[in-house]
Amino acid sequence: MTHLFQVGAGSGGMPVLDMLCRDRRIHTVTLVEPDVYKPHNVERHLFGPSGVGRLKAELARAWLVERRPDLEVRLLPFDLTDPSRQRAIDEAAASADVAVCAADNEKAKYHFDALLRRHGKPWTLGEVLSGGIGGFVHAFTPGGACYGCVASFLQRSVNVDNSPAPDYSAPGGPVYEVTIPAGIASIHAVASVHALLTLQLLDAEPPPFTSLLLSLRRVPGIFDEAFRPHRFRIARADGCLICQDRPAPSSQEELDVALDQALARLADA
Repeated sequence: MTHLFQVGAGSGGMPVLDMLCRDRRIHTVTLVEPDVYKPHNVERHLFGPSGVGRLKAELARAWLVERRPDLEVRLLPFDLTDPSRQRAIDEAAASADVAVCAADNEKAKYHFDALLRRHGKPWTLGEVLSGGIGGFVHAFTPGGACYGCVASFLQRSVNVDNSPAPDYSAPGGPVYEVTIPAGIASIHAVASVHALLTLQLLDAEPPPFTSLLLSLRRVPGIFDEAFRPHRFRIARADGCLICQDRPAPSSQEELDVALDQALARLADA
């Protein structure tokens, strides 16, 4: 019997949650999701238009219980990084067997990573690339590379964006769009792989990679061909400012400093 801890029930997180909760081994879900379902979400989400205006967390619980009446769904409808909510979030992480991150911002990913490493729990992360050209899935295990190690390695080693740099010599000139929404087919393709990787962790099988990059479209300068997997085994970096062996930060201020240092290192990589 498994307790799943997940943050995010958006267009990518909800299909993962749906697929995982159809596995009868999962008996309890704790979901962190503060957002309200909005009209622009309908195009790429499992929920229909009738859900607009309601909390995504409440819609997710109704969706899951309709399909699994025996499933216990606990909701934490607030921001993962809210300082006033850390006790409830910490208790949920401590009691979980496996965790899923479907957050779409870097601060939440680093926070989730620190939380799960502190409790020694395995977790997975899925990321869909701009325009749905492909996506990443990552597996994190106790003692292995942290999210900072992985993000730093991939930023140095993998090119997934060939957008032209801004022309600062021409203020007011054309600005290229760098965040093109992915279509639902691409989102669900990455979500399916994400769910499969999480289920493999439930089987206590060591994942064959740390990160998997799956191309979904041929893009000159980025992907030579569509539907090609690229697997990466990423070791824990000795000089990582986040997970190197040292006393854990004892205050929120120290955690913020460590995060700022990590983000600065990624920007300079």
